Amino acid sequence: MAAAALAGALLAPTSAPARAGGQDIPPLTDRLGRVLTLRGWNIEDKTHRGDNALSAVTERHLRDMRAKGFDFARLLVFWDDLEPRPGRYSDAYLRRIQRILDWAARHDVKVVIDAHQDVFGPAFGHRGIPEWATRTDGLPFTAHPDDWFAEYFEPAVQRAFTHLYEDGDLRRAQARAWRVLAGRFAHHPAVIGYDLMNEPMGEVRAGEDLPTAARRIEREQLTPMYDRLADAVRSADRDAWVFVEPTPIVGEGVPTGLGRVDDPKVVYAPHFYDTAMEAGADYDPRAGWIEAYERAVTEYPRRYRVPVVVGEWGPPDSSLPHMNRFYRDAMASLGRYTSGWAGYVWCYGGGYCAVDDTGAFRANKELTAEPYAEAVAGTVRSAAHDAGAGVYRLEYDAARHGSRVTVLSVPEGRWRVTADGGTAAVRRAGSRVWVSARPGSRVVVTVQHM
Repeated sequence: MAAAALAGALLAPTSAPARAGGQDIPPLTDRLGRVLTLRGWNIEDKTHRGDNALSAVTERHLRDMRAKGFDFARLLVFWDDLEPRPGRYSDAYLRRIQRILDWAARHDVKVVIDAHQDVFGPAFGHRGIPEWATRTDGLPFTAHPDDWFAEYFEPAVQRAFTHLYEDGDLRRAQARAWRVLAGRFAHHPAVIGYDLMNEPMGEVRAGEDLPTAARRIEREQLTPMYDRLADAVRSADRDAWVFVEPTPIVGEGVPTGLGRVDDPKVVYAPHFYDTAMEAGADYDPRAGWIEAYERAVTEYPRRYRVPVVVGEWGPPDSSLPHMNRFYRDAMASLGRYTSGWAGYVWCYGGGYCAVDDTGAFRANKELTAEPYAEAVAGTVRSAAHDAGAGVYRLEYDAARHGSRVTVLSVPEGRWRVTADGGTAAVRRAGSRVWVSARPGSRVVVTVQHM
C-alpha cells in the first residue's frame, strides 16, 4: 500500500469542533522579551550540492518575502553538504549559509536553520544524512518514484534511522555537526533558532500499527536525540531557540509521544500536511482534518509549556475549487495556537511555490499575507484578524521596562493604521509599522484594509 494511502487509512480524522488553543500555550519571545509572531516561508535548494550548493537561493527570495509582509524564513541545510567526509566540514558551504543569513539580516527576516533530511539522505537518492553515516545492515531498498514518502517504509531506510539514533559514533557525529553550525552562526543577527531534524522517522516493529510506532519512536529515540543535540547547540549558542519536530504522523491528528526536552528554550515545530491533499485531492471541509489536527497538536505544548511554530504547510495544488476555503480555515486555525509558521515553499514557479516567475502569488496563496504583530513590547491582551472585514486588531499593555517599540507587518496594498491609548508615535515604512507607547499604558492598534 502506498504510504499516503496507508497513513490515511490508519489515521482517519474525526470531525468534532476545534478548541481555541492559544490561551494556555506560551508565546515565542525575542532577546528583548517582546512577544513574537513569525510568518514566512521555507527557502531551499535541494538540487545543487558541492560547489553549487545553495546557489538557487538568492537575495531576491528574502527581499520579496519581506516586501509582501513576511518576517521569517526556514532555511534548509544538509548534513551531507556540511560534512561530505567524516570530520571534514565544508567551509565553503558555511560561507554560503552565511551569505543567505546576511541577506536575511539586511531585509530584517528572522531565520531558523533547519537540518533537513528527506528519506534519510543521498544513499537513497535524496538529501540529508551523509552516505558515510548510513547503515542498512544489507536490508533492501526499492525506490518509489511516484510516491517518494513510501520510501520511508523501505527496510533499509528504517534501519538507517535506528542506527542513527542508537549507534554511539553516529550520535557523536550528529552532535559535532550541530556544534559546528551553532558555533559558526551563534551571534548572527538573523538567526533565531535551529530546527534539529526535519520530519524524523524510524523503524516500525512487527505487529505495530503506524501511530503506535510513531509514539514509541518519538518517546524512546527522538526525545533523547533532541536532548543530545540541544546540549550540542548550547555548547556554542546560549540564546537561540531549539525547534523540535515530531514524526510527520501528527499531521493526521495523532498526538505526539515526544517527552520533555531538557532545554529552557524549546519550540514545538510540527508540520501541517494532510495526506489526501498531498496526494492531489481537494480540501474537504466536512472531513474535519484541521479540527482534528488542532486538537492533537496542542496537547504537547500545553503539557510542557512551550511555544508552537509550524515548520511547513501548504498543498501542492492551491488552485483546486475548495482551496480558498482551505487557506481561510488554515490561517484561522494557525492563528489560534501558534507563534507562527513557515509555508512550503518560497520559490518562483509551479507546484508548492508561493509565487510564480513574475513574483505574483499563486492561486489563493495571497491569503497567507495578512496583518500581524511581528513583535509586541508588552503583554498581549488580544490579537485577531477578521479576513472578511479586512481588519486586524491588537490590544496590549505596553511594557514597563525594556523595549517600548512594537512592530507590525502589513501586506501589500492600502491599509490604514491607527493606535489609541498612550501612544507616543506611529511610523510606517514599506510593510512595517512601528508603535511606541508609554510604559504600562493599554494600547489598541487597528489595521484596516482600504
